[in-house]
Amino acid sequence: SNIAEGLVRHSDKEFVQFLFIAMSSAAEVQSHLYVAIDQKYLSQESFDEIYAQAEKTSKIISGLIKYLRTKMKQTGKQDRPNGPDRQPSLVR
Repeated sequence: SNIAEGLVRHSDKEFVQFLFIAMSSAAEVQSHLYVAIDQKYLSQESFDEIYAQAEKTSKIISGLIKYLRTKMKQTGKQDRPNGPDRQPSLVR
C-alpha cells in the first residue's frame, strides 16, 4: 500500500520516499516472521518461503529506486505532469 500511495504523488522524488517506506515494511514483515516462528505459528518451511519473498520484494523495490534516481539525475526532473491521469514516469 505504500507503493500505491506513492504513485499518486506529484514527483518521482516523493515516490522514492514511499518506496523506501515500502522497503522498511518488507523488513518489518521479516522481523514479524521471527516472532511467528519463535511462537511456533509457522513451520520452518513457511518461514523460509515468506522470508525469501519479502527479500525478493525488497530487492525489486531497491531496483526501482535506483532506476528512478538515475532517471532524475539524467533528466534533472523530479516533477510529473499535473492532472488526474498522471502516471509514474516508469510506466510511460
